[in-house]
Amino acid sequence: MDIDKIMQLIDKVDASGITNLTVEEGCLKISIEKSKGQAVAVEGNQEVCVPVTQIPAAPVTVAAPAVPASQPAAESGADQTDDSQAGEENAVFITSPIVGVFYSAPGPEEAPFVKVGDKVSKGQVVGIVEAMKLMNEIESDVEGEIEEILVENGQSVEYGQSLFKVK
Repeated sequence: MDIDKIMQLIDKVDASGITNLTVEEGCLKISIEKSKGQAVAVEGNQEVCVPVTQIPAAPVTVAAPAVPASQPAAESGADQTDDSQAGEENAVFITSPIVGVFYSAPGPEEAPFVKVGDKVSKGQVVGIVEAMKLMNEIESDVEGEIEEILVENGQSVEYGQSLFKVK
């Protein structure tokens, strides 16, 4: 059995609803098994490499809602003894939608997407979070000025962690 026939079998299994197929031809036995619609394994005395294509997730942006000025700090849950919280009533935070590694620029030798003092608009890319070898663009969903960048380039970030403070 030649490689083209094996690839045709793999394509047929992938396109169908079946999850496994075993074919014997002479001394060659080929088992094709599909798991969760992605992995394809071939056993026998020939090796076949089948790439699994991943579709990158759509860019996701998340920002914490601003606390209304009329709402007292005690009701908003702000800790008045924490100096880092001072003046954040009017600030909005752009947070990480996923766990991964934050990058401030599109490449190692390139300029960062934004710097402190830059004006940002809705939909503007402000950074990248790499998760499972996929680069996820972080877009601002607010208009304003970058007041503070809260993470370093190459730093691991958690889901919901604040990345930028926007005023």
